[in-house]
Amino acid sequence: MTDIRTETVPLVDGSALRLTVAEPIGPVRGGIVVLHEARGMTDAVRDMVSGLAAEGWLTVAPHLYHRDDADEIGEDDGDRIRAQVGRLDGGEVMADTDTAFGWLAEHEVTADRMGVLGFDIGATVALLVATERTMGAAVSVADEASVSTVRDRLPSMADAMADLTCPWLGLYGREDDGDGDADAAELRDASIKVESVTNVVVYRQSGHRFDADPDAAADAWQRTLNWFDAHLR
Repeated sequence: MTDIRTETVPLVDGSALRLTVAEPIGPVRGGIVVLHEARGMTDAVRDMVSGLAAEGWLTVAPHLYHRDDADEIGEDDGDRIRAQVGRLDGGEVMADTDTAFGWLAEHEVTADRMGVLGFDIGATVALLVATERTMGAAVSVADEASVSTVRDRLPSMADAMADLTCPWLGLYGREDDGDGDADAAELRDASIKVESVTNVVVYRQSGHRFDADPDAAADAWQRTLNWFDAHLR
């Protein structure tokens, strides 16, 4: 894994956005913004940032809870996690994401070589960012519970998909062996109608957090790398 560091960028609202960043050891192939999970900047997210950099991508993850001075929330602190998610403001999240893309631009990454990867609640944000900003590719990684967490706070993902500006990959997990959760099925149906290249994959019986399932996690990671390889050029 590549070394990571944290930088601080002052914002116009008077706050300071922390960015966790990692740079490739060799040539930079492009840049990826990573949007973290409901618990914040966890070790899993940091590993993702470092892993992408090891593959040649200049990677940056904005700390979306920075206005509350929160970085990581304990897994067993469900009430605090729900409260933190409830305080998210769509405009502020988009501004923080724009700052991360701006950081990539300042490091000479062009928009067609920029991608976004959202994990957990960040998966929903990644899809919406891909409908409002111009970039090369987007990937959303989530389970059905994390999608439900933000469903009532953000526009319908299926409706938003009509405005996709780039290829989008959705990777979703569920706990039983059904045909996929309702959100993933709705997204799959919506993806058929859009001009951008899309793909929705559901990992059955992979648990609430399917990244804890080694087989599903390995497949999702490889699909993510392949997606960026194919579309960020």
